[in-house]
Amino acid sequence: QAQLVESGGGLVQTGGSLRLSCAASGSIFSRNVMLWYRQAPGKQRDVVASITTLGGAKYVDSVKGRFTISRDSAKNTVYLQMNSLKPEDTAVYYCAAGIQYAGSVIVPTSWGQGTQVTVSS
Repeated sequence: QAQLVESGGGLVQTGGSLRLSCAASGSIFSRNVMLWYRQAPGKQRDVVASITTLGGAKYVDSVKGRFTISRDSAKNTVYLQMNSLKPEDTAVYYCAAGIQYAGSVIVPTSWGQGTQVTVSS
């Protein structure tokens, strides 16, 4: 039974916008940090943004000012609003739930299936 289900990926031109959604089971959503990762072809999977249960958000430098992560507790859903998209944002985007440890270390424990985002130049 899938616990994290992403949607919202697609093809967009440079400068365009997309909003990714990740629907989570209630038990996962209420207790975990939620994250978005991405993996481009031939590259490792890297974290893009994270949001704590209290709404504290962090971003990788390359998306600051362009991407916004948010969570809706009523819908058990986390979003990634992506604006001013660039070709280098092209990747498979994965939603994850993780546990935060001391030192701000977050270990993902559950993954979605991924959704493709393609930005054409």
